[in-house]
Amino acid sequence: MGVLGASGYAGRELCALLVRHPGTELAFACANEQRGATARFGDRSVTFLAHDDAPLDRAQLVFSALPHGASKRWVDAAHAAGAKVVDLSADLRPGGARDAALVPYGLTELARDEVRAASVVANPGCYATAVLLALLPLLVRGLIAPGGCVSVAAASGVTGAGITPRQDLMFAEVSGDYRPYALGNTHRHLAEMRAVMRALDCDADLVFTPHLLPVARGILATITVPLAEPLANPLDLWRAHYASEPFVEITDHVPALRDVVHRNIARIAAHAAAGVRHPTVIVVAAIDNLVKGAAGQAIQNGNLLAGLDEAMGLPA
Repeated sequence: MGVLGASGYAGRELCALLVRHPGTELAFACANEQRGATARFGDRSVTFLAHDDAPLDRAQLVFSALPHGASKRWVDAAHAAGAKVVDLSADLRPGGARDAALVPYGLTELARDEVRAASVVANPGCYATAVLLALLPLLVRGLIAPGGCVSVAAASGVTGAGITPRQDLMFAEVSGDYRPYALGNTHRHLAEMRAVMRALDCDADLVFTPHLLPVARGILATITVPLAEPLANPLDLWRAHYASEPFVEITDHVPALRDVVHRNIARIAAHAAAGVRHPTVIVVAAIDNLVKGAAGQAIQNGNLLAGLDEAMGLPA
């Protein structure tokens, strides 16, 4: 296997998982700006190559963790060299590129069969992973009120903003603070979330407000959903829907980041809202943005592409 864009947070997480993966071997890791540099992952030292020097024909499976807008070119090159590819950028996700409809959206718990049969997969965004996994039991049953508004307040650790240095993400700027960003319903993950909701015949608006947490990793999303009909015990629905899923945990307790960091797990709780005129459920989902929200989910998809056990090499 090979990793393109290996020096970013998601790329480094991929390398760390792959060197411990019992069913694969890391053939190369590329990072243009750090070409020639050596990084240590577990007990292995890896020297980064330039992307132009990547031996794409040596890898049966390539992960592209390159920036949005730069990834598709290398996805096409790796595919042309005979590799199957998981793209972690937004370039091929639904709601974006013109040919995205030809590429399965790798929310594994929704599209497992499509992923297994594919040669290129678009890995979901981290926020979209948390929100869509929380909503799926309602979406597939048509239980969200038509014409209603799903409201999401989600918070992420600073690694979600990438590794490029920025003053507003320095420790002294973030520590002890908590703030929203992308106000006005403008975050880039909205396009893929809306596209999936439309594909599942959901006629509801989505308002999404992300927040920055003063922690390194993790996402916590609180989602208020108007229902088409009351649910006597909402959690029963989530338990039934995810009963056979290895990487989704349904809990009576409020999920917390400490439950999911460094794990390829989405932890979800659902409770009926009291004191409202229309049936409403509040769903809370927690994931590690670098694992289930990026590298772990990519390996989950990669395992399926390679014909391996879906859970192989993943921290549960």
